[in-house]
Amino acid sequence: MLVLGRMFRGVVAVLAVVGLAGCSDDPEPDRGDLTVSIMQKALLQGPDVGPTWKAPTESAAPTALVSICGGDTDPAIIPGKPAVVSAPLSDEGTKGVQSLTQYALVYDDIISASTALATLRAVADACPRNVQKPAKTGDRQEPAYTETATTSPLEQGNWGGFVTTRHKQYDKAHPATADVAVVALTRANVVLLDQYAIYRLGRSDASANPQFAADWQKLVGTTLSRVG
Repeated sequence: MLVLGRMFRGVVAVLAVVGLAGCSDDPEPDRGDLTVSIMQKALLQGPDVGPTWKAPTESAAPTALVSICGGDTDPAIIPGKPAVVSAPLSDEGTKGVQSLTQYALVYDDIISASTALATLRAVADACPRNVQKPAKTGDRQEPAYTETATTSPLEQGNWGGFVTTRHKQYDKAHPATADVAVVALTRANVVLLDQYAIYRLGRSDASANPQFAADWQKLVGTTLSRVG
């Protein structure tokens, strides 16, 4: 199982994760549909990823997803009316922070799930490829940065969808980098949306997170293998 290193504790607000939530009632299985119970068991928990990964102590049902485009864009709206299961995790240390935010959107039928994926893909396709932002002050202070985004099709087994990857580089006075992958995949009546993010202090070069691509692919692949 993937074990990722300790990361920086002081930047959790930059990559905040939403609360853990679940639903008590499964949709009625039909034509090979996946249930809420199946997806709850598939989403990774802290020990599945590594000994330093933890879930938040308090949780609330999510009302939105993560931001696909990054920058100052709002979190994506949950398409339609699925049952939502979520499992956020984070790993904080002295040199940065990494987080994994997982959502399973369980719909009544395949058409609803396919429509939801198309809605999320439309959001991703509209993301600007390059963003430059000035420094922020106040409660959400953040140095000035440049962020690039790329969206590509993604197929894993009998799941299909897309991945949007973003690279954020801060100004030279505050050397740090952030890499984010937002993966949206559908199978049957379910949309799985995972965000893996890693923020590293003290490095401003593009190779600060050399295992980033391998890590998000392994996390997503592990979850899919647990669905069966």
